[in-house]
Amino acid sequence: MKSGRRKSLFSFSYVFASFFGAAMIAAAFAYFNYKYSQYRFINFKEMILYTKSQIFEPEKDRYIVVIYSSHMGDIDSALRELKGKNSVLAIDLYQRRRAGEPGIVYATAGTNTLLKIIHRFHIREVPSYFMIKRQNDKGLYKQDSQIYLLDVPQR
Repeated sequence: MKSGRRKSLFSFSYVFASFFGAAMIAAAFAYFNYKYSQYRFINFKEMILYTKSQIFEPEKDRYIVVIYSSHMGDIDSALRELKGKNSVLAIDLYQRRRAGEPGIVYATAGTNTLLKIIHRFHIREVPSYFMIKRQNDKGLYKQDSQIYLLDVPQR
């Protein structure tokens, strides 16, 4: 008669394999949440912004988004320094509509939309800026940089 050990359901290798599998799933989930919560998305088909005379429709692949209030100093000189090879999308929280200039699009929105943008991108101080990059042709843009504070000279 052969004497062999009977494997129990709670053997060390079975418990270790189950724990290892659960740990791998948890690590993958945490990494996914970290990677995709670090940068946010904005869909310009859902969040409507207004320029001086029309609805803003993005044309460029990349924008520098500036969240500011037109009551906070001389924003124009800071925006001129900021624009380089990328266009600037300046969103005014005070909701003053202005005509754009080459390389700078001034926009505003309703209060609910502005609050959604502030919440989505975790804007803590103004004026702040960050880069966005086009993801598809349907108006979806992804945040492409950290959020930085813009140094604005006071009036």
